[in-house]
Amino acid sequence: MKTKAAVVYQPGKPIEIEELELDKPREGEVLIRYLYGGLCHSDVHIAHGDLEARLPMVLGHEGAGIIEEVGPGVTRVAPGDHVVCSFIPNCGTCRYCSNGQQSICDMGATILEGYLPGGRFPLRGPAGEYGAMCMLGTFSQYGVIHQNSCVKVDDDLPLDKAVLVGCGVPSGWGSAVNTAEVKPGDVVVVFGIGGLGINAVQGARFAGARYVVAVDPLHNKRERALELGATHTFADAGDALATINDLTRGQGADAAILIPDLMTAEIVRAGFDAVGKGGKVVLTGLNKLDEINIQLPGSIMTLFRKELRGSLFGDCNPTVDIPKILGLYQSGDLKLDELITRTYTLDQVNQGYDDLLNGQNIRGVLVHDNS
Repeated sequence: MKTKAAVVYQPGKPIEIEELELDKPREGEVLIRYLYGGLCHSDVHIAHGDLEARLPMVLGHEGAGIIEEVGPGVTRVAPGDHVVCSFIPNCGTCRYCSNGQQSICDMGATILEGYLPGGRFPLRGPAGEYGAMCMLGTFSQYGVIHQNSCVKVDDDLPLDKAVLVGCGVPSGWGSAVNTAEVKPGDVVVVFGIGGLGINAVQGARFAGARYVVAVDPLHNKRERALELGATHTFADAGDALATINDLTRGQGADAAILIPDLMTAEIVRAGFDAVGKGGKVVLTGLNKLDEINIQLPGSIMTLFRKELRGSLFGDCNPTVDIPKILGLYQSGDLKLDELITRTYTLDQVNQGYDDLLNGQNIRGVLVHDNS
């Protein structure tokens, strides 16, 4: 069958809309009709070359839709199921899935190559075989993906909101709840209030933090942080650190969660300086894979027992945590509707990312027209 998709051919070049050929699902695979795709900053990392991926690649790693057809051996979902896609697949049997670390499942090793198990590329077009970002390619009307990337959700959940729980929401939320292990009464600072950072704010608030300090240069993002759980906001790290000092009587924050557009040595150092003894510094944001952006005084880390932790997918287990987080949305304990600034058609995908990079959106959502 044919599908219209948003493709990156060269780093730094505009995303192109292309009609591609899509193969039928094989063993363990499903055909999904994507209804919505989230515009996340990680797609920009691919398009700009910060993350070196195999190109051409269909972008999009947050997706929600309906299963149209299943291949042999599929047991997780059935035709007609409403699903949210997990940007890291989970096989359930590798060492990491087996010990409760699905976010680092071995199947995730090829998410920047974009092929399915066995080196299979279901998408073909003028440039030959096309990869799908995170084995999903949600900026396509249809996709053939592995069942291990699917999480069935309740039919009555609005998929235009649930789509955000495929990456951005759990990555931010879990950075606070799981990686930083925020506890009632803690003081937490979040650097970068984008699609992930705003959910770190929500997660810290839900976990019972006494103070949640949000740092972002943009006024609109600081305002949204206050609406969704921040107690204090600042445009720069210096002012934030001074207030944290006052709030804690010089003891420092319990956790700093770092989710900027690009992780730099300066931001890592600011987070390190913001936490006190036993404090946790959580690195969730990205930069180039070979970028050296951690330069810290090791003796201070040792003497103050500070911890530096990497967080992928918020240390979530998607088969459990995606439904759990959506349950919190249903009960009113987590906000999703308020995260969405604007929606876009597939043809407007470049505009959507311009708006993201210009700081106009907390989250943008791509709405597919499959008529």
